[in-house]
Amino acid sequence: MSPPLLIACIGHIICGITDCLLAYTPEGRFDMGRDTKDSERMKRLFDKMPLKQIEVSMLLGAAALFMASFGYIGLSRWAEGYSEAAGMTMYISGLFFIVPITAHHVFCGAVEWFFVKLGRTEEALETVLTFFKRTAAAAAAYVGLLVFAVTLLVLIVSGKTELPLWACCFNTLPLFIILAPTKLPAKGNIANAVMFLGLSFLV
Repeated sequence: MSPPLLIACIGHIICGITDCLLAYTPEGRFDMGRDTKDSERMKRLFDKMPLKQIEVSMLLGAAALFMASFGYIGLSRWAEGYSEAAGMTMYISGLFFIVPITAHHVFCGAVEWFFVKLGRTEEALETVLTFFKRTAAAAAAYVGLLVFAVTLLVLIVSGKTELPLWACCFNTLPLFIILAPTKLPAKGNIANAVMFLGLSFLV
């Protein structure tokens, strides 16, 4: 069993919970793509949203993603034993995911925090959306996650490791594809948690 991968699994579980703290307000589920187009709905959704809930999400989420970094670094080092190029690719892409996604998580929380703090007005919504759009580049972190997952898949499918082909089931990419059509929250964190949990017993 690999302790760094188990730590990463727990980190992604916690991060998923913090995502839910941002997504679920006392008045219902918040959808960034849909709800921000309706200022009245935004006002209702965040009417009773406690600032403490948002603050906990931002701070705990950042700590959880730090925990997750142990798994990405651990898997990249494991991969390096079979392919130096794959190991280096996974190391760089893993860090490219963790660092910007931590900032992105905090930015998402900041958008909600300032919207509530500024009185949930139309002007407040316009201000926070402008901030979100200008910091949206941090979402490019998902490119790093995709490269990491694909590199890991190729390494296992090519037969360079001692893992069986069915170990490919424990990979963010196929897991996310399965979860995508569902209504489950925090799909990415669920997929990552399952990947690290499964591989913690195999590598």
